[in-house]
Amino acid sequence: MSGRGRRWRDHRQVLNAILWKLRTGAPWRDLPERYGPWKTAHERLRLWTADDTW
Repeated sequence: MSGRGRRWRDHRQVLNAILWKLRTGAPWRDLPERYGPWKTAHERLRLWTADDTW
C-alpha cells in the first residue's frame, strides 16, 4: 500500500447526503452537517457519475 490520501468517508453517509440533495433540490453548500463536508458528497457523486457507478 502506498498510503496516499485518506480513507473515504463512509459510503452510507455520502449516499444519504446525495439523496438529501436530490430530494430537496437545495444547493450543495446547504447540506446539513450530519452528512459531513458538502464537497465530499459532491466530489463522490461527480466521480461515480463519471465512471458510470451512479
